[in-house]
This record gives sequence, structure tokens and C-alpha cells, in this order.
Amino acid sequence: MTAALAGAGATGPVRWLDDAATTAALAAEHLGITVGQIANSLVFLFDGVPTLVLTSGAHRVDTAWLGEQVGATITRASKEQVKEATGQVIGGVAPVGHPAPVPTYVDTALAAHDEVWAAAGHARTVFPTTFDELVRITGGTPTAVAPHA
Repeated sequence: MTAALAGAGATGPVRWLDDAATTAALAAEHLGITVGQIANSLVFLFDGVPTLVLTSGAHRVDTAWLGEQVGATITRASKEQVKEATGQVIGGVAPVGHPAPVPTYVDTALAAHDEVWAAAGHARTVFPTTFDELVRITGGTPTAVAPHA
């Protein structure tokens, strides 16, 4: 995954955590940062198409509201659909390094932080990045993921 991140243009080093950080709260605790600085990698189906939403750990994606904003019906992807679309398992999905391009939305709430941390392909790996870098390396669309988020 390190090569995929570097190839996409990510500049931060991959860091291995002592324990799996399968939630934003656990990741923030391990890193000594606020939960809002965690970029959760969530895979949804937008009208049946696997789509990655990188959202701040400080709030949840409002799928009904976001669906209205983007003109799609949004449902949660199964663990099998996540693995098929990203080549990675829930809890460690990186923003890049997928078998094929995955449409991506990047939560604008992440822009409030100078540094954010995202998964690096495994539940025990993360890397530091920025909102702007996430948008650039994923080709993602910046968007709010909930009203007032």
C-alpha cells in the first residue's frame, strides 16, 4: 500500500499502530488527536455503484441528505462489496490503491484541520495527510456529508 499511496502522490509516511484502530475514536486515541482529524473511509452504493466517502470521524454521513445533494439513492455496501471494490477490508480501506477507480467524495469538514489521518490499507496502518491532498490523490469531489457538518 505504501507504493500505491506514494504513486498517487500522498506525502505522509505510513504508520503502524500497536492495535487495530477500526473506529475513528480508537484511531484518534492511538494517535493523540481529535476524532475530527480522522478521515473515515466508508463505502456506500450510490444507485448501486460502489462509492468511497472519506468523512470526518466527528460525525456520521447522512445518507438521505447526501443522496438528495448528489441525486442518488445511497445504501451501505456489504463487507463483500467493500472488499471487491477496494481490494481491502472494512476498518482499513485506504483512499487509493483499489483494483479499479472508485468514485470518491471527501467531507469538507476535514478542511478545518491542518492534518488529518486516513487508513493505509490495513486496520493497523494510517498515514498523515491533508484535506487538499485527499482531494488531489483520490480525484474526489469535496462535499458536505450531512447538513451543518
